Amino acid sequence: MYPVRPAPAPLASTGWKLSSRPGPQVRDHTQSTQLITLGRACAVVPESLRAQLLDDHATVPVLDAPAVTTVIAWPPHSRSKAIADLVRTAIGL
Repeated sequence: MYPVRPAPAPLASTGWKLSSRPGPQVRDHTQSTQLITLGRACAVVPESLRAQLLDDHATVPVLDAPAVTTVIAWPPHSRSKAIADLVRTAIGL
């Protein structure tokens, strides 16, 4: 496991350097997880995803990250009970 700060920190204080160069192309969650495990990539993920990460992945809350709005979109003609349940749950959060 890589050493990380034990407490939340502003991105500027982490020592991470952001690059404008494109990183590896990732096609799915499994591939991104493998690249992170190999130390070839890192990811900024929502806090709600922390419980799903592997034990050998470390997370650090980024205090100065901009807020993100998540939206749910579906076809207007859809009558899916699963989508209706998801939307009802999301509205309740």
